[in-house]
Amino acid sequence: MNLHRLPFWQLGRHLKLHPKPSSPQLARPFSTNPTSRFPKPLIKSKCTNLECNSRSKTARRAYSTTISAKDILFGQPVYETHPHLLKSGELTPGITAQEYHERRVKLMNSLPPNSAVILPSATLHYRSGAVFYPFRQESNFFYLTGFSEPDSLAVLTKTGESDDYFFHLYCRRKDPKAEQWNGPWSGIDAARDVWNADQSADIGRVESLLPDALKGMQQIYTDAELTSNGVFTKFGNLLSSAAPKVKTAPLKPYVNALRAVKSLAEANNMRRAGRDSGRALTEAMRRPWKYEKELAAFLEYQYQMSGLDGYAYIPVVAGGRKALLIHYVLNNGTLNDSEFVLVDAGGEYGTYITDITRTWPISGRFTPAQKDLYNAVLRAQRSSISLCRASANVTLDSLHRITENALCDQLQQLGFDVSGSRMGTLFPHHVGHYIGLDVHDVPGYPRNVVLKEGHCITIEPGIYVPDDERWPKAFRGLGIRIEDSVYVGDDSPWILTTEAVKEVDDIEALRN
Repeated sequence: MNLHRLPFWQLGRHLKLHPKPSSPQLARPFSTNPTSRFPKPLIKSKCTNLECNSRSKTARRAYSTTISAKDILFGQPVYETHPHLLKSGELTPGITAQEYHERRVKLMNSLPPNSAVILPSATLHYRSGAVFYPFRQESNFFYLTGFSEPDSLAVLTKTGESDDYFFHLYCRRKDPKAEQWNGPWSGIDAARDVWNADQSADIGRVESLLPDALKGMQQIYTDAELTSNGVFTKFGNLLSSAAPKVKTAPLKPYVNALRAVKSLAEANNMRRAGRDSGRALTEAMRRPWKYEKELAAFLEYQYQMSGLDGYAYIPVVAGGRKALLIHYVLNNGTLNDSEFVLVDAGGEYGTYITDITRTWPISGRFTPAQKDLYNAVLRAQRSSISLCRASANVTLDSLHRITENALCDQLQQLGFDVSGSRMGTLFPHHVGHYIGLDVHDVPGYPRNVVLKEGHCITIEPGIYVPDDERWPKAFRGLGIRIEDSVYVGDDSPWILTTEAVKEVDDIEALRN
């Protein structure tokens, strides 16, 4: 029997694959490949819907020959299979197929005619033997496609001055035997019908197909490693064979310019991650803890139960003097009531992250010295967050200088000698970085860019007092960092992590 492809066609409806043109931009919907509208059947069988053996005289039960989309196994959630995670029209949580298309249009519009973009997927990495790490898609690949599977290659080609481009997606062909062992993947038909590739094909045939895809291209933009120690990599060999005379250039600057400014949908995903992460941290402050490990496990559980994807990064749960180690992630020590615990732990939603740090007394009550130093950091943070708006005309670098000066003033009032290079010891890291799909988002995007609406950053002043005679005795060994994720607005900041309390009175009230 032929299992009808109708479900995949129906699947395309919520992705608006073929809307009626209502504007010049929509005159070219996601796919212009006519073969993608009526693809070949997914599965074929020799059985009819009434009987499987015509020679048998035994009556056979009649079963439906149509497979619903919700019964198909994909390599990642789609609306039909996971309506509790995705809304109609979304390819990934919070992000629609339309937005992914618009991202590709913006990228290709920034490139000259006869240009190609080549994006290899991330590689599945193995912990030992056949034991693999959780797969995480390469961020630029994910940003432009929404496709989250390994062994894939995305190719975008631009052949004119208009918004028109061609989207090739090479991925794994469906293989029931292999999928039985390794879990499902989406396959070639889904790459076309769900992820809106104009052309999809088996990644195993990419060597023979890529030359045609790149025919007529004069410039290729990619960040894939082409050589290593002067020798072509596997991908370098593939590209040199497919387009031997075509020049290559870095893709990162063009994608960074897009990724650095977040859409409202992206900001909402980060707000969801910040909201639920903040609530989990506030709940953690209510409770006494004896071990760093328990506190870390509690936050992971809270993130998962709230609907987040889990941790956005390996958390820091640092009790006492371990808070002086900026990226302490062993999380295997004990927690003592007389000390602070510094927790740097944000959650992720739809692959978008939040970065958040809180420091609080394990006992629930601040000592006078703890309170004074904590409030010094908090005042500096509040002041810098208030400048996270386009109208302030600041950069991350200028915010760092402003924050450092504010910390310097606060510390002098507490008796610290901050002359010379001493602030570099007490405040050794930058006040902030960009956030988004990655914790340190858009690598290479400079911190001297004037912040504008849509930039998402962290503000995270910290003071880390070594245990030596250079510093006032009451504060030695204290490490404090207070960090929030912030969406830069036009006239005001939007704090994405506001549910995590940070005022001294609020923290202490949680134990009352």
